[in-house]
Amino acid sequence: MSPIPTGSPPAAEANLRAALTLLRALRGCGLRQLVLCPGSRSGPLAVAAALLEPSGLVLSTALDERSAAFFALGLGRGDGVAAAVVTTSGTAVANLLPAAVEADYSAIPLLLLTADRPVQLKGKGANQTVNQEQFLSRSCRRLLQGHPSGLSAMEPEAIGLLACSAWEAAQGLDPLRPAGPVHLNLPFAEPLHLGAEGLIALAGELQRLVPTPPGCAGLDQPPPAAQRRGALALAQARELSTELRFDLDAPGVIVAGPWRGDRAGFSAFTRTLALWCRRTGWPLLADGLSWLRGRPGLEAIGGYDLFLDDLGAVPPVDQVLRLGPLPASRRLQRWLSATQGLQLLISEGDDRPLDPLGTAQRQWGCGLVAWSESLSDQLAADSPAPSSLEQGAQWRAIEARTQQGLDQCLSPGGPSGPTPLSEPAVARQLSRWLPEGVALMLASSSPVRDWESFADPLAPPRRLYGFRGASGIDGTLSLACGLAQSEGSLVLLTGDLALLHDANGWLWQRQLRGRLTVVLIQNGGGGIFEQLTIRPGAAAEPWLDFERLFAMPQPVDPLDLAAAHGVPVRRLSALGDLGQALTWAEPFPLAVIELRTDRRSDAALRQHLRQSLLQGLFGPDRRMNPPIPPR
Repeated sequence: MSPIPTGSPPAAEANLRAALTLLRALRGCGLRQLVLCPGSRSGPLAVAAALLEPSGLVLSTALDERSAAFFALGLGRGDGVAAAVVTTSGTAVANLLPAAVEADYSAIPLLLLTADRPVQLKGKGANQTVNQEQFLSRSCRRLLQGHPSGLSAMEPEAIGLLACSAWEAAQGLDPLRPAGPVHLNLPFAEPLHLGAEGLIALAGELQRLVPTPPGCAGLDQPPPAAQRRGALALAQARELSTELRFDLDAPGVIVAGPWRGDRAGFSAFTRTLALWCRRTGWPLLADGLSWLRGRPGLEAIGGYDLFLDDLGAVPPVDQVLRLGPLPASRRLQRWLSATQGLQLLISEGDDRPLDPLGTAQRQWGCGLVAWSESLSDQLAADSPAPSSLEQGAQWRAIEARTQQGLDQCLSPGGPSGPTPLSEPAVARQLSRWLPEGVALMLASSSPVRDWESFADPLAPPRRLYGFRGASGIDGTLSLACGLAQSEGSLVLLTGDLALLHDANGWLWQRQLRGRLTVVLIQNGGGGIFEQLTIRPGAAAEPWLDFERLFAMPQPVDPLDLAAAHGVPVRRLSALGDLGQALTWAEPFPLAVIELRTDRRSDAALRQHLRQSLLQGLFGPDRRMNPPIPPR
């Protein structure tokens, strides 16, 4: 052992050894990325992270704990592997809550490592000592704590077990709980820090001698949750297929919500879903966040949010296979509520209730692939029944007419000249102009809803992200930066208020390992609120100031804010320039393209599109009108 210079505090050395043991254990479990926030109490964790960086730990730093947590959340959503966030004690921990809430509801792995005071300082009025162990408890899979006197009071083997327990809970390796956030609250006793001379002397020894504790997985991949659930899933699938039997030779519908599984499981999921579609002939209504639109062999229907305004216009069905969380479309939700018969909801590794409508007879959380294996004999038939083919053709005919109508209204260069710049038109054209495979994130509020209704379902397929667990706008830009680092390249479609709400997200541009293009819809406030029934007319009471109470336009120009952080910006005046602007943004790690729209006009356009499309689709007798001639 290397001699430590005289005067180096043994307690400070023990803190560093304990912190390094913990992080090495997490590395052994599969931790790849760590986001560090500044602080003194968390100093041992900061130094330990720096010591592990040369061996492959990707270390990012952030001033803002809220932004750091959302950045880590984006990393975890992108590759399915939990990233760790390190903060100091006190109110720093409270800033982690919004990201923890979203991680909880969206089943995204996330590790929250917070330094704390030892128990002997709790409740004594000591500075920066708060009940931080309670701040995140309602949103986390587990709260795990170091020894009350300090992490250094624990044996290395106990620290390793603590790390592995946290990792397994975050990754969803417990067969009964999905992936999600885990809080590791870690007391550190003073003195906290070695001097510079002591650190230099100790660093080499620690990097060589602190082993990865036994019982953790290798560094390449954490063990997939599916392996831990396999035996349980097969037994339950057989029981379920006996209890609830779909008639695969009768008409039905498949409804796919947002995809919450990981990338590794998506290919098997789509192959199994394609088998269902071929065997049954059932139409597939695919949420914009399902990753299924545009996939070959699926013929996903995307216009249901428009034509389901008339619930009697589509063929009735007696069985619905629902996949994943409920889609955002209120019209689809009303249709599901009005549909009689069997509804089965299958989620991917999440057994928590996901049926707010209360219409599913059963929910099963072990995934479509596992359930379909128990039905292999029924799925092996050659072709769908004639009645199913007929009803599927009716659904697809309505979808084709809907998309034709949207093309006439929203495509540039139509009979009436260039299409006016509007949010529905941005969604439709961006879905077509982005190359296949380029990942896209949709901010909550209007962008995700417009994509659901107006994007082209036949556009190139891509991974499409939207954080609809809690549907907040808290960390929009930081989330996108984390996703961009995970994906390599990403486009974010967002409104101005969501972007301003996460102004510290611009700070990521100087260390971003990836490329992010922000397409900003600037409409001077909260455009989503223009669709509220409370929107006043000219004769409204003077106290009902809609702009002040709801829309809340801000005087700050987001482009000025981005430019102040060194981010290149471009403002467009025509929708047709968007394709060229996307090419302009490609060389930059972070760039912004602004499109200015009018939120009141856009709200009126959405209503007009719904009314005109229904009028064009169905006559008074609810029979479909003749096809629209091609342009």
